[in-house]
Amino acid sequence: MITLYEHPLSPYAQKVKIMLLEKGLPFEAKTPAIGTGGGENAWLESSPRAEVPSLIDGATRIFDSTIICEYLEDKYPQKPLRPASAEDRARVRMIEDQLDTIYEGVTWAVFEIEGWGRAQGELKTVLLKRASEQIAGMNRWLERELGARPYFNGDAFGWGDACAYPFVAGAAGQGNAPPAGSKLGAWLARVSERPSVRRCIADIGALPPAGGGSVDMLVQLLASGMFKREYRDHRLEWMLRSGGVSIVLEGMQKNNIRFSNEPS
Repeated sequence: MITLYEHPLSPYAQKVKIMLLEKGLPFEAKTPAIGTGGGENAWLESSPRAEVPSLIDGATRIFDSTIICEYLEDKYPQKPLRPASAEDRARVRMIEDQLDTIYEGVTWAVFEIEGWGRAQGELKTVLLKRASEQIAGMNRWLERELGARPYFNGDAFGWGDACAYPFVAGAAGQGNAPPAGSKLGAWLARVSERPSVRRCIADIGALPPAGGGSVDMLVQLLASGMFKREYRDHRLEWMLRSGGVSIVLEGMQKNNIRFSNEPS
């Protein structure tokens, strides 16, 4: 049995979950204690960066969503999800890279600001306005990449769509949806009806409500420094470029942000 360490809100974990479901591979999903400095040993052994997703398949332990998806394609090729041609494989990999970095940096920042209350007043207004403008621009780019295809992968749902859905849907949930009548909007509605995607939606819906104690407890842990949010790479870059340097400095002072774990 494959074990997937995930969090339902993680777009990277959703990508892997969709791939597993589309391939028809049985797996057990577990949510570890992310960001608290704890967590079960099996997860930490599978994810030296203490991030989700990570995957255990027998004696094999893998972290990073792209590497996991590559492994699943190589190990279980019976239902391939990569496009057939080298050109199309390169095309969807480039889309994935932009989504995993530039796009995720924006949706993550919006959650930091609105979900975790990292900014207030004028700073909040300025940062959210910038985020909305960026998402609109990236959605226009995605629409051009989609072109006349029904799916990012081509004629059928596949790798490119599994990579794109979590980010486009996440932005839509934050109020930055594709324009009504757009091809990207039609694509999002179409893929949202797939059983694999509906499973992701259901898992998010099963999370405790914000007032149910669980999230409140995490916010308290964040304020105390016992819970740390990861600021690295594209996320840190977004904050610095967008005028949120004070958020980073305050987080470092309060010890409620962290950077990449170093192998040792």
